[in-house]
Amino acid sequence: MSELLNESPTKTIFSEIRKWKAEKDAVILSHYYMPPELQIPVKDGGVADFLGDSLGLSVEATKVKAQNIIFCGVTFMAETAKILNPGKNVFIPDREAGCSLASSITANDVIELKKKHPGVPIIAYVNTYAETKAECDICCTSRNAMSIARSFDSDTLIFLPDVYMGQNLQKGIEKETGKKLILWHGRCEVHEQFSNTSLSTMKMMYPNAEMLLHWEVPEETVEESLNNRAGVLGSTNDILRYVGESKSKEFILASECDLGAILKSTYPDKEFITPCIKCPYMKKISLLNTLAALKAIGTSEEEKYKVELSQDIIDRASIPVKRMLNFS
Repeated sequence: MSELLNESPTKTIFSEIRKWKAEKDAVILSHYYMPPELQIPVKDGGVADFLGDSLGLSVEATKVKAQNIIFCGVTFMAETAKILNPGKNVFIPDREAGCSLASSITANDVIELKKKHPGVPIIAYVNTYAETKAECDICCTSRNAMSIARSFDSDTLIFLPDVYMGQNLQKGIEKETGKKLILWHGRCEVHEQFSNTSLSTMKMMYPNAEMLLHWEVPEETVEESLNNRAGVLGSTNDILRYVGESKSKEFILASECDLGAILKSTYPDKEFITPCIKCPYMKKISLLNTLAALKAIGTSEEEKYKVELSQDIIDRASIPVKRMLNFS
């Protein structure tokens, strides 16, 4: 990512964003799936005060001292930052930055699930909207889902909304504890594209490459990919840690394309091969609309970017979100 710092227009925008952040008492939280230019930390000449996965950014959101948070991610993430910081202002550079997975389930769907399965604990992946979270017992991320599922005494758990992540978790949970998972059938439109067909050519071309698979990849792809080949199935942080510990120089990445930016930056001596599948919602966030959101703070334009939640939703959703953070 360092080459971006040498591009004059980008360098100018970086400088302007840093100036406006200071003026508006704001910080920028940036997800690993953001365009590479939004992943460069302030210390390296960029604009990101914090860079991380969903859990990492949720934790950092609780430590923010600035009054204004610019969340370079998607809407459910910005909502989580607001839930954890109800007294602060949270802004997202594009209100249309949604999520196919979060949209696959509603609060009413969860209410109906509770009627159908009374007393069964409900674990909601953090990739859900605030109203959905408010109806659940605990949230999780891909990094702590296994620990959270393991912590319940119940023999049956409801996991929502990602069916592929649920299937991948189910295998480990059943083997370890005998617990059964009731799954919702939501999908991430990015990770569901990582099929055995889409990866087969790469695996043939790079027979010694190790596999990096996100929890949201289909179960059959995981089974085939890790059959007689080294690799990891896990969260973004699990993937980053695995690469750091592995002696391999080649990796096939089955996750959002721009995760490759932080991997290449962190491990420049290693090669990462991936079908370049990008999340269209994450890519709605750019340097230019991040700058626009900053400039709008305190003006009549700020409502275009501001994340608003009712106090009732904040109060109820904060319970499962804060429970999740106990497993961070």
